[in-house]
Amino acid sequence: MVAIPTRTRFRGVSVREAVLFDAPNGASEFSPFVEYGDAEAAAWLAAAIEFGWGELPPVTRGRIAVNATVPAVPAGEVPSVLARFPGCRTAKVKVAERGQTLADDVARVRAVREAMGPDAAVRVDANGGWSVDEAVAALTVLAEFDLDYAEQPCAGVDELVRVRARLTGGQGVAGSNPPSPAGSSSNPEPAGYGSTLVRIAADESVRKAEDPLAVARAGAADLLVVKAQPLGGIARALEIVAEAGLPVVVSSALDTSVGIAMGLHLAAALPDGALAGACGLGTVTLLDGDVTADPLLPVAGEIEVRRPDLDAELLERYAAPPEREAWWRERVARCRALLGG
Repeated sequence: MVAIPTRTRFRGVSVREAVLFDAPNGASEFSPFVEYGDAEAAAWLAAAIEFGWGELPPVTRGRIAVNATVPAVPAGEVPSVLARFPGCRTAKVKVAERGQTLADDVARVRAVREAMGPDAAVRVDANGGWSVDEAVAALTVLAEFDLDYAEQPCAGVDELVRVRARLTGGQGVAGSNPPSPAGSSSNPEPAGYGSTLVRIAADESVRKAEDPLAVARAGAADLLVVKAQPLGGIARALEIVAEAGLPVVVSSALDTSVGIAMGLHLAAALPDGALAGACGLGTVTLLDGDVTADPLLPVAGEIEVRRPDLDAELLERYAAPPEREAWWRERVARCRALLGG
């Protein structure tokens, strides 16, 4: 059990806690956020059990292109954040941060675009923080920066449908036909939709939903963001991708390198043509420490698909206090009971 500080407060988190298992397949990770209930966290445990003890699908890629992740920092800090992601030509920028304004978002996205140049892919992620009207207004302004897509602008599937409908038909508007994401050969649109001012990606509406396919059936998104742990493991994530029929980006949940290895395996196991560009798996750079001496960090914009070894010294350095370890042991036991046999 480890507790690793983050370099910058990210998603409200300043210390990332994770349970690590030394399993037959190699190290595995269980790290649902602390506010998640046991029923939701049980899917994360199922993923950890599969990765540590289960039969995993074969991989067809040895390296995965990753994006830079820019927290909701002041615009002046953007260059130093991007410097932690050497060679990355895609950036995901956090927006709609509580306590900030659209002007803050615009300044941050502008700083990213200026730092990375016109040929980079720039995405924004609101984590469901906008209403429908706020999302349409914000994305209409941010379209100036030729966005690759907007991730989870609103919380609900019905809201995503309304946002996407209102952004459709933006022909002739600056930023309306965004280029294909880096690493993809096409920019598919589900039937019934024309060119959009900004494409919509669904994250929480997939990984936190009782029915992760509802967003695809509703035509609420152009692509999906999938994460191995929240979806219950690599095999289940691959099933969802196949059934949804939409292009995907594989992302992380502020994992250690062990959790990142699970995401890399998922990305490397996807069928040809499924990936919609660089994946959000470079986030170990947002942590001020790790559990391996050879962390999974971007090199020339990519990360090698491999499984890191745990480092005893680092595990001791970042060991959680006894009361937090006890809390997590109890949580693992409760979640294991929910999974049954």
